[in-house]
Amino acid sequence: MGNPAWYGAGMEGDESGFEITQQQGAWTIRLWWPSGPVTGGPQRVTIETAEDAPARDVARGISTTVLRRLDLPGAIKMAEEHAPKGQEVMQELARAIDRGAETAGVLLERDGVSDAYLAVLASVYKAVSDTGAAAPVPWLARRVNRSTETVKGHLKQARRDGYLTTVAGKAGGELTDKATEVLKRIAF
Repeated sequence: MGNPAWYGAGMEGDESGFEITQQQGAWTIRLWWPSGPVTGGPQRVTIETAEDAPARDVARGISTTVLRRLDLPGAIKMAEEHAPKGQEVMQELARAIDRGAETAGVLLERDGVSDAYLAVLASVYKAVSDTGAAAPVPWLARRVNRSTETVKGHLKQARRDGYLTTVAGKAGGELTDKATEVLKRIAF
């Protein structure tokens, strides 16, 4: 089959996201990313019959050969090229996370384990976890100048005190309304 035929559709980057499409024999493969920076593979893959597909190929269904020939690295590269502001967005997110971590450290030094500290800590932890970063707790511990075990304890307290929800089996969680209210009162 050789190289896949790639073409883009919906690349305008609206709020819903954008799609890159690949033609593989009798099949059209659509790979979808949400708007914003491309941080990895697509979040949705759809395989449909191509418009000009021979009936006999369609009747056999999607084969493992079609799946093996999917050029995911090429799709990711193309997606990154079509999300030109992605790098700037990621850099701004990193700066915001750094400012939040710095604020958490200042609050901890000044006020101890306060409501404000727990809300900021939960917010920064959520933001770092949402980026898919490996080991968010050790990173956060370094930023607030505490041990990893201490920060784990603070995050458990933030959950217990109602600032952060639990996500079973993985890092992160959602900020609660209580955390959002406390964060509104803090000047970063």
